[in-house]
Amino acid sequence: MLDAAVATFARRGYRAASMDEIAELAGVSKPLVYLYLNSKEELFTACIRREAAALTEAVMAGVEPGSAPDRQLWCGLRAFFTHTTERPDGWTVLYQQARTQGEPFADEVAKMRAEIAEFVRELIAAAAREADCDGELAEREVTALAHALVGAAESLAGWGCEQPGQSGKDTAATLMNFAWAGLDNLMNGRRWEPPRP
Repeated sequence: MLDAAVATFARRGYRAASMDEIAELAGVSKPLVYLYLNSKEELFTACIRREAAALTEAVMAGVEPGSAPDRQLWCGLRAFFTHTTERPDGWTVLYQQARTQGEPFADEVAKMRAEIAEFVRELIAAAAREADCDGELAEREVTALAHALVGAAESLAGWGCEQPGQSGKDTAATLMNFAWAGLDNLMNGRRWEPPRP
């Protein structure tokens, strides 16, 4: 039933999707859908929670604890983009539908985003410690970098899902090349500075 609901919400949008259509696609009766979930709002929330949990779990499971920082970031990005590429309807529900429907749906996505951003912040902070640049990379800057990376990944996932033949690995490599060049320079004391007038 949730698979049918995710597919319908992704294709039609929350407002246009009907419980009749979801029940028909799931091969069940409409009263059975209402038996499990009392309303379209509850069904949409269940879809968001399932897709958010699956994405978060994929990213965290993809990282190899104890490996080099660049390897951890690469594995996390690859897991993220592989998941969004393989489950484009789930990504559409999270990124395009839930975020635009207001509360409480946007709040569910915000929780997922905060959890992933915190996970990425921990990875960047660990990489900074390993590079002996704790003092140089202040906590606020590490947090900002994590949010920037998560935002870039979200945007690139939306683009990647729309590109025929674009693999999650290819999309991950694109962001890794962009992000790691900057992070590696930053952690090795090669900071970009604005030009002086």
